[in-house]
Amino acid sequence: MKANLHLYYGKIRVSGLENVPKDKPVLFLPNHQSALLDVLLIATDCNRKPWFLTRSDVFKSKTLISIFNFFQMIPIYRIRDGRESLKNNQAVFDRCSELLIQKEALLMFPEANHNLKRRVRPLSKGFTRILFNTLDKAPETDIMIIPVGINYRDAIRFPDKVALYFDTPIAVNGMYDPTNEKGSVDKIKKAVSSRLKTLTTHIENEETYDETVQKLEIEGVDFLNPKEVNAALQNLNSTDQTVKKSSDVLAGIGKGIFTLLNLPMLILWRTFGKPKVWEPEFMGTLRFAFALLTYPIYYGLVLVIVATIWNPLAGLIASLSLFVINWSYTKWGSA
Repeated sequence: MKANLHLYYGKIRVSGLENVPKDKPVLFLPNHQSALLDVLLIATDCNRKPWFLTRSDVFKSKTLISIFNFFQMIPIYRIRDGRESLKNNQAVFDRCSELLIQKEALLMFPEANHNLKRRVRPLSKGFTRILFNTLDKAPETDIMIIPVGINYRDAIRFPDKVALYFDTPIAVNGMYDPTNEKGSVDKIKKAVSSRLKTLTTHIENEETYDETVQKLEIEGVDFLNPKEVNAALQNLNSTDQTVKKSSDVLAGIGKGIFTLLNLPMLILWRTFGKPKVWEPEFMGTLRFAFALLTYPIYYGLVLVIVATIWNPLAGLIASLSLFVINWSYTKWGSA
């Protein structure tokens, strides 16, 4: 899976892995933008094998349940799933506590929803309930919170790039006061939120969000570098600006070649795949799944067709050449 993700993105920048403890219970808390891709990216690049808490409504079929179980995913129930379903969460919290006591790693999205906007949304208190439940059962458990920033260059378009930033651990024991649970919740949420706002782009003002994003794009900031982007946010002026038009001829040629060589797949995706995307946050996830399932068949067909027309060696060369061209486009192409 890791190799497939690197082929799909071309570039995955990972920083801070040295901050992830290998022999302590860990709770990864990332921002959440791109549905299941966020899960896969952290799962393959975090130096641990975490269990994931994800919203229960995606566990809709036996096939999906089997897939999610394989990836160590645990359903979490929300008010929108029905008030009655919330009673199932205590069993979920108990299971998570057992895993933490056993020094396992968990991953949970503290915003409790996904959204493509480049900002950290208010955090839910659900993750604190798991932490406190664990410490009530086993006070000596040395749980470490690892805030993670996930940064996409453009999660909707292709090709895309992504950067992950693993922050230094936050020790939970020193922040939990059993006699003041509300104060402990607020303290931990504030600490995690503050960290996340430095690990990913955070545009505070929602009313001017679109205008701010446009100005950042005009400035040509690197959205894979949140430190750079957040610094640029402090210096944006309110004067009128004109979007710069790209003059990258090579990028245009590369896109044209990619489109021509992959035209059957692009038609297939736009006809049968893209219309199935029910939320923009799932665009990258479904496109990745489409590529994962169909491109091995496409490369195989190219090999067979060319080998039939000319010879097996020509078929092998054609298939490998197509693979290299596509990989080069995802690595160096512009989103």
